[in-house]
Amino acid sequence: MFGFYKRMPAPMRGALMMLVATAAFSGMHASIRAASTGLHPFEIAFFRNFFALFVLLPILARTGFAVLRTQRLGLYVLRGTLNTGAMLCFFFALSITPLVQVTALSFTAPLFATLGAALVLGEVVRGRRWAAMFVGFLGMLVILRPGLVALDTGSILVIGSSALWALAILCIKRLSSTESSVAITAYMAIVMAPLTGIAAIPFWQWPSAEQYLVLGFIALLGTIAQTCMNQALHEADASAVLPLDFAKLIWTSILGYVLFFEIPDIWVYVGGSMIFGAATYISVRESRLKKQGKL
Repeated sequence: MFGFYKRMPAPMRGALMMLVATAAFSGMHASIRAASTGLHPFEIAFFRNFFALFVLLPILARTGFAVLRTQRLGLYVLRGTLNTGAMLCFFFALSITPLVQVTALSFTAPLFATLGAALVLGEVVRGRRWAAMFVGFLGMLVILRPGLVALDTGSILVIGSSALWALAILCIKRLSSTESSVAITAYMAIVMAPLTGIAAIPFWQWPSAEQYLVLGFIALLGTIAQTCMNQALHEADASAVLPLDFAKLIWTSILGYVLFFEIPDIWVYVGGSMIFGAATYISVRESRLKKQGKL
């Protein structure tokens, strides 16, 4: 099986890894939704990060703990704090909002990141990307339809999560200029585990044996998803694999209907497609500009 995978052309390997990543992310989100019927979303977030520490230990043992030496601890803490806020908002939204709607609105993160790069980092954003951002945010309004439909808490939380995650991305951009990917990943779990643990204290209850299995499954799916997405971007150009991220809408549509009997209205798909198209264009455009040395 592995030999067959290695014989595949690189773009095809990247596409396969991206599809596996989207399925794993969607499965993780559905598992969080299911687990939230018995555990508070903040507690689920804590265990997601707590189990991640155990996944990281063998990696740190192999690379050496010296990789954690840094002069940028403050930026790591800021990134972890922003990431914690984003995760808590997202996990809570998953517990109260249809899976497809959460997925569609989560595609706004690259839009917020591009806006933040222009306003905070002073990055030059030209007409095409401004136009794409306009289309993406218009898609967000199509889903929310303010004035026609009451704004629900879950949708507001997803948008807030995307905005916080976008700020975290800006921190990662700064860190990646001097820090290793292993250190960036490790510090994320090191900072987020205690912060999400503090957030979970008011709602704490000890999980049952069955719930521990579900929590471990969530952590496993998250690890698979992140690993496959990173491998997809390693195997093929972003322009070849990022469009496949749209598969999340398909997977969450199926899981939402089969597991939770959710049938979102057509505007979620229309708006989600607009947001996804805009976000994908921005990501592909930025990738090409970097290759040309214009970004």
